[in-house]
Amino acid sequence: MITKITLKQVARYPRPGLSGLRRIGFTPDSQKVTYLFSADGTLVQQLWAYDLQTRQREEITGTILANSSAVGVQQWESGSVRRLEPTLSREEELRRERSRLRELGVTDYQFARNLLLVPLGGWLYLRQGDNGSLTRIEGSQGAQEARLSPDGSKIAFVRDNELQVVETNGETPVRTTTSGACDGITNGLAEYVAQEEMDRSSGYWWSEDSTRLAYTRVDSRHIPNYPIVHQGKDTLDIEEHRYPFAGQPNAKVQLGIVAAEGGETTWMDLGTDEDFYLARVAWRPGGSLTAQLQSRDQRTLRLVAFDPETGVASTLIEEEGAPWINLHHDARFLKTGEILWSSEKSGFRHLYLYDYEGNELRALTSGTWMVTGVAALDQKERIVYFQATRESVLERHIYAVSLGGGAIRRLTEAPGWHDAIISPDFSRFIDLWSSLEEGPKVALRGMDGKLETMLFENSGATAQELELPPPELTSFQTQDGTLLYAAIYNPPLIEPGRRYPLIVSVYGGPHAQRVANLWDLTVDLRAQYLAQEGFVVLKVDNRGSANRGLAFEASLAAKMGQLEVSDQVEGVQFMAQRPYVDSGRVGIYGWSYGGYMTCMALLRAPEVFKVGVAGAPVTDWEGYDTHYTERYMGMPTDNADAYQASSVIHYAEKLQGKLLLIHGMVDENVHFRHTARLLVALTAAQKNYDLLLFPEERHMPREAKGLEYMEQRIVDYFNTYL
Repeated sequence: MITKITLKQVARYPRPGLSGLRRIGFTPDSQKVTYLFSADGTLVQQLWAYDLQTRQREEITGTILANSSAVGVQQWESGSVRRLEPTLSREEELRRERSRLRELGVTDYQFARNLLLVPLGGWLYLRQGDNGSLTRIEGSQGAQEARLSPDGSKIAFVRDNELQVVETNGETPVRTTTSGACDGITNGLAEYVAQEEMDRSSGYWWSEDSTRLAYTRVDSRHIPNYPIVHQGKDTLDIEEHRYPFAGQPNAKVQLGIVAAEGGETTWMDLGTDEDFYLARVAWRPGGSLTAQLQSRDQRTLRLVAFDPETGVASTLIEEEGAPWINLHHDARFLKTGEILWSSEKSGFRHLYLYDYEGNELRALTSGTWMVTGVAALDQKERIVYFQATRESVLERHIYAVSLGGGAIRRLTEAPGWHDAIISPDFSRFIDLWSSLEEGPKVALRGMDGKLETMLFENSGATAQELELPPPELTSFQTQDGTLLYAAIYNPPLIEPGRRYPLIVSVYGGPHAQRVANLWDLTVDLRAQYLAQEGFVVLKVDNRGSANRGLAFEASLAAKMGQLEVSDQVEGVQFMAQRPYVDSGRVGIYGWSYGGYMTCMALLRAPEVFKVGVAGAPVTDWEGYDTHYTERYMGMPTDNADAYQASSVIHYAEKLQGKLLLIHGMVDENVHFRHTARLLVALTAAQKNYDLLLFPEERHMPREAKGLEYMEQRIVDYFNTYL
């Protein structure tokens, strides 16, 4: 029970009720449910299995996790995790940063038939059979992106920028590639923008018969190194990243196929234009390879099939759209040759069925709502299971529809946000859901949606038991009639006649939704703490945010930081109608795009926003990466005026309020250079600002004491100036 929130609690991870099951899945035989879990409620996870027949739970990785040197963590007395220790390589540290992963201990695992693979502490561990022990694979130290072959006979991984394969009987790894020895070339690893912006973490893919590997060869030698200096260490440490800035060259990516035992690579024909994005790769039943290729301007997306023997390509599906085409993970290839595909061509993402040649057969879903992801495809019964906003954009439910078309069936009932994991034999599914009132619960259900058993009750994780009042979900219309959704955190007791300062918590950028019937909102402890201290906190999903259709998101095309700010201003005006809100005392805070929005709000609407706290802000879009920036802003050479109008630096002389800037100096995503350039501009304009630096933090601060210090500074800033 939380009677009064402390700043130590605000800074602590995991949040209340969020130390539940993660990476939930079924074993290949559908007889067990596996998951990552921390029994003591910290960030250090173990791998567990739950037997559906015996109802017994087994901690699989307890023995090797007992050795803390294998985990790579240090714990504070409070139980929170401090930071990664040197036992984790820099590559692993950066991988976790790309995936926004705070958890430690076991963070990944994989099954193939009766084999289990667990990467941990820079080594690979393998278990054969249900009752065996995890055994370290000698010669696997330093392995990255390890993956079992489908038949379980081999393990592929990347080391020293080369793709390697080892037999699961423990033989010496064999290099299948030989061109990654020089700096700037990698084999089998996804390039930076693929990991950070395209949601493609893989750089290689096993064939279904386990005999071949498709892989990427990435050449970044022509991209200048961007140095990041560790200023807070006792010894000199300089990282160098080949970062593709907007308008500048991208990495050159090739896609090849090589035999698992090595040999000559067959390169796929990706076309004559080298300036493209390799978005997705997948093997098709029958042995052909497919890829989704996106044009540099992100207005064309092609699904291409390759002959694996010759590399000859043929286009199956081609889409063109404006102002951009969002990528997806919904493609599925049936043994019949048909293709399940999703598209926003109607303005909302929906599912479509195509034949073997790429001719559209039928739309499976339609309407002014979004399919937000395919959960599974049952080829035998010809049913696709998916998550969508059909009931409300504020919730997610799981649905089923026949590949033949027809009525859509809803599988989940409880209000809130549902995710589903379908068993390989399609006999049941795991329903993971939460709401503003209840923390995440995990249920096992039949395919009719009926409850079989609760796998995780999350006892005590309710708003009532924790004494955390859920925010009020509401909506309002802008002056032009656009409906926007909002969440409001009020002080525990509103005194008659008293007017409270308002603080806007903002992200505001695309590909994000912050207002929903979701437990994460209730355990936003910073917002809850500020409300406890006598502030009203407001969140608004402005135009440009996700899951309201392409037109809603595309409102910010070529004009970032403008309409989003106007919508936040209208949110303040909406709140000003409440008699207890003092619209003359308004603050704003946010991180990353939210940090950018905080700066733009202070500079473009100084009559509204008086105090701002901006974390890791992008201050000029020419200083951010290609795939993200160009999707929304086009090329700097083509849209110079738009880039200037969307730059925080351009408005520096307009600062009137109080601004606290926070940045990690080894942030390899939004470089500290963004804040440094803004400081130069503010100084030239003779404007006062405040600065909080973390010399050894990246884009996502992790160090426990530093997080607590940061939260104290943020609260003090609003208390002092608002």
